[in-house]
Amino acid sequence: MNILIDIGHPAHVHLFKNFIWKMKKRGNKVIVTAKDSFMINYLLKKYNINYINLGKKGSGLFGKTIKQFIFDLKILFFLYKFKIDKAMGTSISISHACLFHKSKSYVFNEDNVESAPLFAKSAYPFADYIITPKCLNENHGKKHIQISSLHELAYLHPDNFKPDKKILKELNVKEGEKFFILRFNAFKAHHDKGIKGLSLESKRKLINLLDKHGKIFITSEEELGKEFNKYKIKIDPAKIHHALYYAHLFIGDSNSMMIEAAVLGTPAVRCNDFVGRCPVIEELEHKYGLTYGFKPKENDKMFIKIKTLLKNKNLKKEWQQKREKLLKDKIDLTKWMVDFIEKQN
Repeated sequence: MNILIDIGHPAHVHLFKNFIWKMKKRGNKVIVTAKDSFMINYLLKKYNINYINLGKKGSGLFGKTIKQFIFDLKILFFLYKFKIDKAMGTSISISHACLFHKSKSYVFNEDNVESAPLFAKSAYPFADYIITPKCLNENHGKKHIQISSLHELAYLHPDNFKPDKKILKELNVKEGEKFFILRFNAFKAHHDKGIKGLSLESKRKLINLLDKHGKIFITSEEELGKEFNKYKIKIDPAKIHHALYYAHLFIGDSNSMMIEAAVLGTPAVRCNDFVGRCPVIEELEHKYGLTYGFKPKENDKMFIKIKTLLKNKNLKKEWQQKREKLLKDKIDLTKWMVDFIEKQN
C-alpha cells in the first residue's frame, strides 16, 4: 500500500509519527509532505522521517489562497508520481487533490467547526473520510467517523510514550522538586483572529507567584522579552513531553500543549478566549477534571485557582488517578489508525 501523509503543523508530526513507523514496518510505502517551518523540519529530521518540503505558507487572505492552490497542485502531482492509494492528514490539500485521483482522503481533525470554520468548509465537503473525536458532537454524514480518542493519544498513550526521568537532570531539577512549565502562544493562525491570551501583566504576575514554589520553564511561540529570558526552557523540543509529564503544573494560553499536559496527568490551567468553545478541552475539564480554563477577563479567578492547586500536597497523585479514568475511556489512536487503514479497500 502507498500512503501519503501531509503535515502542516508540528503537532501533526507527533500525531502521525508512530503510524508512519508502524506502517513502514508492515511493508507499506509512506510518503510524507510538509509545509516549510522550522519546527516541522526539525521534528521530522529528529525522528528520521524523510519528507518532501512543499514550501512556506502564505500570509494574508490573498497569499494564503494562492498558496493553498499551489499546495493542492503539488499534492496532486505526488499522488500520481508515487501511485498513492490513501492520503491522510489534518489537511485541506489532500481532500482537494484526491478529487482528481483514485486515492482516498482521510481528514483528521479535533477542532469543532465553530473553532476552525475555514478548515471545515474547505476540507470536509471534499474528503472521503472525516475522522474526529466523539466529544465534538457533530454530524458530517456517512463519511464522518467518530472515535473515542484524542489526537494526543496517538503519541502520549502509555503504549506509545514512556516518560524518561533523565529529563530532570537536563532541567537541573531534583526528583520530587517542583517545577512549572509555562507556554505563551503567538495567536497567528487563521482561526486565532481576535483571540487573546495571557497579558504581559499576567505573565509577570505568574512568574512572581510561581518563583516562590519551584523552578519555572517557559516555552514561547514568539520572542520573549529580556525579563523572561532566564526562564526559557533549554531542552531538545522533542523532549518537551517528558518535561510536561514530570511538571507540577502547566499554565499557559496554548490549547495544544494544555491538552498534552492534561493527557499526561499534569494539572493544566489555561487562559484564552477559546475557553468554552473547544469540546475536547471542555471534556477534559468538566468530565475528567484535568484542566481549568479562564478567559482573560477572569484573571483574578485564575490566580485563585492556581494558589489553590499549589496548596494541594497530593496534586500529582490525584491527577494521575484522573488520567487513569481518561485512559480507560479512550483508545490508542495510532493503533486505531493502523487497523482502520489496513481494513479499508
